[in-house]
Amino acid sequence: MKVTIEKRINSEGDKQSIRLVYWYGSHLKDGKLVHDRKREQLDQFLYVNPKSKVEKLHNKETLQLVEAIKAKRITEAASGQYGFTNETKLKASFFSFYNQIMETKKTNESSSNYSVWQCCLIQLKRHHPDESLTFEQVTPEWLEGVRKFFDTQAKTKSGNLISKGSASSYFNKVRAVINAAYAKGMITRNPLAQVKGIKAEQAERVYLTIEEVRNLVKTDCRYDVLKRAFLFSCLTGLRWSDINKLEWDEVSQFDGVYRITFNHKKTRNLQYLDITQQAYNLLGEPEKEGRAFQGLKYSDYMNVELLRWAMAAGISKHVTFHTGRHTFAVSLLSNGVDIYTVSKLLGHSEVKTTQIYADIIDSVRKEAMHRIPDIGL
Repeated sequence: MKVTIEKRINSEGDKQSIRLVYWYGSHLKDGKLVHDRKREQLDQFLYVNPKSKVEKLHNKETLQLVEAIKAKRITEAASGQYGFTNETKLKASFFSFYNQIMETKKTNESSSNYSVWQCCLIQLKRHHPDESLTFEQVTPEWLEGVRKFFDTQAKTKSGNLISKGSASSYFNKVRAVINAAYAKGMITRNPLAQVKGIKAEQAERVYLTIEEVRNLVKTDCRYDVLKRAFLFSCLTGLRWSDINKLEWDEVSQFDGVYRITFNHKKTRNLQYLDITQQAYNLLGEPEKEGRAFQGLKYSDYMNVELLRWAMAAGISKHVTFHTGRHTFAVSLLSNGVDIYTVSKLLGHSEVKTTQIYADIIDSVRKEAMHRIPDIGL
């Protein structure tokens, strides 16, 4: 932190007030470099044009006093009273530290998706492209700017604003880095104490009833591999990414049932998932190696066909591939499976992530109760 002396002439033009300016760094705002600083007004003044010996002596002693105060403030800053433990840590690169934290997510099995950290970093550098950013510049004001950018300005490759969920997730990554720096003693005052997080909006979980799934089974789909893969998701709860990469060598028999052993693409968690006979049949003709769902591709053609197939089955809901995973969760909870077991089957690291499905079941039950006919009371 840099400390300078600032003098301001009064309206009469005969005296100068004195204040100290604390420079914390700078950041980009709307394409312009903005300095991060604050001022401390000192109860001292100088004569603009000292004439008498008394006035000249006053100016000399006042300047000596101000220099002494400045030196004291610099010492206080270096000792951590202004939020930093020392000059070396103060000048530490924020982006370098971010990368260090991000790299740990590659091997941490309980971590969130590594790619989310990468996407956050890309967006963060769009907001602040200067990679020389230091912790000195990470002030509450800077964090507010980052928060506003994620919440209202950050865009996807297609030019659309990112979702509230993504904005919340990205800002939480920045918060995690700040908290890690605080925990390591790089900063002694956490700037997050003055900055609120971004609240994610809960997206609607579209799911199918068992009757709707049965209708899909009876209805032709242009791409057989898409039909098998989607129904497989309904019966196993697997995401598109895990079904798409599923290999035959991950499928085996164990204790009289079929089991798939795989690492979740999103969380990298290892999971052993026993599947039913009908789910196994959807895999197709067994092979020794290679992908189980050969020919499955993520494309606009398949997304459109998925919707067409659903409409042909009499389903008016906006069906996406992830609908299969929601269908699996809701189906189990509706049939009395406890939420902890469902959480494990879905591969969630925390039960609270699965809670949304329990909320869906509660709303369905409430809706069902209100369908009881009027009995004339």
